[in-house]
Amino acid sequence: MNKLYFGDCLDVLKKLHNDYPQGFIDLVYIDPPFNSKRNYNILFESADLKDTKAQKEAFADTWSNISYKDTLDELKDLDLDLFRFLENLDIIRISKSAVAYLTTMAIRIYYIHKVLKDTGSFYLHCDPTMSHYLKIVCDLIFDNKNFRNEIIWRYRKWPSGNRQFQRNHDCILFFSKTGSNDRVFNKVDLMDRTASTLKRFGNQKIVSGYDEFGNRLPSEMKDETSEGVARDDTWDIGRVPPVKQLFPTQKPEALLSRIIRASTNEGDLVADFFCGCGTTVTAAEQLKRKWIGVDISHLAIGLIERRLKDGYGDEVRKKYEIDGLPKDLASAIQLAQGVEFGRLKFQDWVIETMIGGIHNPKKTADGGWDGYITFDYGGKKEIALIEVKSGKVNVNNMREFIHVVSKQKADLGVFVCFAKQVTKPMLLAAKEEGYYHKDDWRDKFDKIQILTVEALLNGENIRIPQTQTSTFKTAEEKDDGIDNQKLFE
Repeated sequence: MNKLYFGDCLDVLKKLHNDYPQGFIDLVYIDPPFNSKRNYNILFESADLKDTKAQKEAFADTWSNISYKDTLDELKDLDLDLFRFLENLDIIRISKSAVAYLTTMAIRIYYIHKVLKDTGSFYLHCDPTMSHYLKIVCDLIFDNKNFRNEIIWRYRKWPSGNRQFQRNHDCILFFSKTGSNDRVFNKVDLMDRTASTLKRFGNQKIVSGYDEFGNRLPSEMKDETSEGVARDDTWDIGRVPPVKQLFPTQKPEALLSRIIRASTNEGDLVADFFCGCGTTVTAAEQLKRKWIGVDISHLAIGLIERRLKDGYGDEVRKKYEIDGLPKDLASAIQLAQGVEFGRLKFQDWVIETMIGGIHNPKKTADGGWDGYITFDYGGKKEIALIEVKSGKVNVNNMREFIHVVSKQKADLGVFVCFAKQVTKPMLLAAKEEGYYHKDDWRDKFDKIQILTVEALLNGENIRIPQTQTSTFKTAEEKDDGIDNQKLFE
């Protein structure tokens, strides 16, 4: 499973928990925003895209100081202790933005715990302004006995601020889901030997009857051989230089590599539910782990795709899927331009979510049809075939679809594409097919309709006579009471 999701990670987590109630992920690392929309706004405001406003609004809605009340109420039914902790913060002298942030994080961490295997590990990247609160949240969710380390990631940056010490570190809270002895923990990036150890043993392997200081170890450990000293919980790893950053909060690959190598083996599944520019994803790919990446911004997903392509070539596009429900035009374009699986997801999004139809269970090459809906008119159940195009389109595609509509004896045909793909010859070919229904004194309804993705996002849909009640099928409905044999010939 290699998969990119764009959307709210809470929606993704709930779906994954529903699909895998026993847990299935070996390692989760997250680097959520540090109680501020500022970092994301930098990305949105610097992006050369026209619809960044929609992206900023989507992010702001997720971290709203108002909507957290609904989340707090939801937590009451999930974890009463967690709810009580946050509720008490809400009534004491703590800022509402801090409580909103912690509540928003708490429910996501709750579901992260659910999707982890019993042998899984969790790393939460946070800064000192929130780490003490988040530690309590994680203690309540994971149980404090499963706390493993507070890792200090130390780095250097340009001096800032006055009358205080420089703030040159982040905190990474490390928890295991359980105390299982089967949990993976590999010794990686061993520490340099101390001066006393080097003086006594030089660079030779140390027979582990002695520790790194040359002291004798218990007899049961004498048969082992040590290459060096296990890494401690203070890590000096340089930041990504600003001139090389793809993303304002980008973390160095060496940091993620150390975490992934320590807590997984090759073939294990790594997930990052705030994946930003995808350092976790690219590190997992490099280390031959399976991965899941989630971000609310299609801009971030685009960065990850470009980063994977630059690092691993065009062939990497066959190794992952894209999933999500676009909320704006750029997100729809992102889904449409994805890998083969992504294009199929784009078709399903258009047909099932935006139009309310059913996809064709027999995925066909060009010249077929992608889905259909049924609706009532004049006491009769009518059929409209749907064709969805995400790539290049010309009038020949339209003519092929018109032929399919006729062959299948459908009542309507709906051709969906992006507005920039529509040409005058396509419009003419569709118009020449005449009308499905015509009210001389009121309106006309084309037999072949061109419906753009932009129109769908603006709330438009297939045009049928308004005097009749239409019933669009949903994806869950299986039996519509009509003979659909002609649709599957």
